[in-house]
Amino acid sequence: MHRREFLQYLGLAPLAAWSGGLALAAAPGTDYRRLLVLVELKGGNDGLNTVIPYADREYYRLRPKLGMARDQILQLDEQTGLHPSLSSWMPLWQSKELAVVQGVGYPQPNLSHFRSIEIWDTASDSDRYLDKGWLTQVFEQYPPPRTFAADGVVVGGSDLGPMAGGSTRAIALTSPERFLSQAARLENNAGNSRNPALAHLLKVEADIRQAAAGLRSAHAFRAEFPRSAFGNSLKAAAQVVAASRQVAVIKVSLNGFDTHSNQRNVQARLLKELSEGLVAFRSALMELERWSSTLMMTYAEFGRRPQENGSGGTDHGTANAHFLLGGAVQGGLYGERPALTGLDGGNLRHSVDFRQLYATATEKWWSLPAGSLFGGHYQPLTVLKI
Repeated sequence: MHRREFLQYLGLAPLAAWSGGLALAAAPGTDYRRLLVLVELKGGNDGLNTVIPYADREYYRLRPKLGMARDQILQLDEQTGLHPSLSSWMPLWQSKELAVVQGVGYPQPNLSHFRSIEIWDTASDSDRYLDKGWLTQVFEQYPPPRTFAADGVVVGGSDLGPMAGGSTRAIALTSPERFLSQAARLENNAGNSRNPALAHLLKVEADIRQAAAGLRSAHAFRAEFPRSAFGNSLKAAAQVVAASRQVAVIKVSLNGFDTHSNQRNVQARLLKELSEGLVAFRSALMELERWSSTLMMTYAEFGRRPQENGSGGTDHGTANAHFLLGGAVQGGLYGERPALTGLDGGNLRHSVDFRQLYATATEKWWSLPAGSLFGGHYQPLTVLKI
């Protein structure tokens, strides 16, 4: 059995990066014990039907069929509300543990899925190409403690995204349940062999055991996770949090947001999965007494166009609404309400650069020095109590 086959058998991505080199010292005051959880909404969620400007008549003019009925919208204030599928988040909104950031984007937006997510993953300008993820850039300059099981873990996929490139100690659990169950069995398989092929396999097993040991947990959560791929990823992520050794960041993804057609039904289902999944994850974190030391942040490659198309959907757009959740979050509305009468080529103008979200995570959440990590200084948002 070759290494690639063995890793696939375990549900561990064969492209997982693992640097054994010496790390630089972390910055004084750095607190990677505060966990960052990134939730990617793959395909580009429609922000206008997620965070809805229901008091704006232009919204209903642009969306005569897709516009959400006012009596169904969950009101946040006198002008803005949430999609009804996000009802499980209303207690978090009321307890000020949910921050809603409107108008998130970047200058000269690109409407290609592949290029735009590359821009988000690398924190680059739209005309600049980088080969390292934004977290890789951060961790190479300010490494998490070597006592951590890993710098970061991607659960439920093989795309390292913001942790790609460079020497970041990142693990991608492509099949979390298989990885966790097989890791327990591997602990008893240590040994030596004079057979070169078998010796190589045993060495691979030892490497995987070492990585897995710090990520594996058998905590019996009371929280009930959705019975879906996303729910399973969050359940596995909760087990990683419960493990004996820490990680600085966990990334999970929810697929299916490229809603060019039949958006009403598809988005309603996905937003329900998102909200109920993160509420279950919150319950698990509270069981572990980690809710106040965890920051969850959504992101996507772009939003959708304000005007609906002829197929009951929306096409690729620009600025979007995103969410931050956590016990240390200062809830409320941030950014500027969408200006539907001031569109740029039919698309929304951004008011918050997405790198301000990253600066919030690095400077405010992890207490890293302010600087030019992302090619310039971006002002953090005032969404945290710390």
